[in-house]
Amino acid sequence: MAKKNIKYGEAIEELQGILEDLESEKIDVDEVSDKVKKAVELIKLCREKIEKTELEVKNIVKDFEK
Repeated sequence: MAKKNIKYGEAIEELQGILEDLESEKIDVDEVSDKVKKAVELIKLCREKIEKTELEVKNIVKDFEK
């Protein structure tokens, strides 16, 4: 399971590594499922971080406009 305290940049790096592994076709077929599961967890984590940041920025801008 992806750690919640992982930084966005670290998650993206890990996703890129997984993608490279899958594209290389040198990955063992037994690892493919685990790699895809990890990638999905990382994507969800990144999406959550983006949504949270977007909300925070909207709130900051809204407060600034008052």
